[in-house]
Amino acid sequence: MIRNFIDLSDAGGNAMAAMINGAQDRKNARRGWPKAMPDTDQPLAGHVLGMVFEKSSTRTRVSFDIAMRQLGGSALILDASTSQLGRGESIADTARVLSRMVDAIMVRTDDHAKIEEMAHYAHVPVINGLTDRSHPCQIMADLLTMIEHRKALPGLEVAWFGDGNNVLHSILEAAALMKFNVRVATPAGYEPDGEFVQMARKAGSTITLTNDAVAAASGADVLITDTWISMGQDHADEKLTAMEPFRVDAALMGNAKSDAIFLHCLPAHVGDEVSAEVFEGRQSVVFDEAENRIHAQKSVLLWCFGKLG
Repeated sequence: MIRNFIDLSDAGGNAMAAMINGAQDRKNARRGWPKAMPDTDQPLAGHVLGMVFEKSSTRTRVSFDIAMRQLGGSALILDASTSQLGRGESIADTARVLSRMVDAIMVRTDDHAKIEEMAHYAHVPVINGLTDRSHPCQIMADLLTMIEHRKALPGLEVAWFGDGNNVLHSILEAAALMKFNVRVATPAGYEPDGEFVQMARKAGSTITLTNDAVAAASGADVLITDTWISMGQDHADEKLTAMEPFRVDAALMGNAKSDAIFLHCLPAHVGDEVSAEVFEGRQSVVFDEAENRIHAQKSVLLWCFGKLG
């Protein structure tokens, strides 16, 4: 059976825990090594990952490439502008061709239906590197970062500020699977998809939707935000104005627990969704979070190949 990683539920809570543990072990085992030196066991030697990018990327592109190198494999990149996808070749045909040439496919795109179609026609694992609906690989890195900073997931109070976007959707899905709670502070009209809210609530997580940023931050263990204008969206003055009260600044952080940490998936627009004081402050772990994309991605790849969990 092919293991696709389209959303976190494809793996489930037990596999996610195994992936996080595996990521920690591999990260610790290679401290001080050159970044591209393979792990001692090289579990994906001879394997190649095809990476399809229809959206710009820094962390996803580099982390998957380095992840494959560290696991002993290799990766190749297809950009829409330089591949036949950009000239109208169907996703179905692309999936069937790539399945005969690579061992797994990672897709970073806009419409979630595209990656679902890719997975339907491919006969190798397909991994969601980002869609407008969800961003599961990012959240695997976020969970790894929380645990590294001594935040046990069950019962954790996570607070989100700003737009109810794809990253938040995957946080809510993770809450359902890993048993933590989420306070969601958004302007009216920018709430997350109700499907993800209900999923988490049905699983027993407490999901609070509020328009009060201070209430969401009060006593929180983790504060998370994201850029207010996502890739592909037009610059919207009305949206920026609505988001202003949800900026994570020192005053807002002061309402959280004294040992709370701040996360941001990057790139950040410092001065908009987060103040410079918080972004560069002692509670910010955003660069640990960015590095952990590599280690989390390695576990996702190993899970997809049936070598973990």
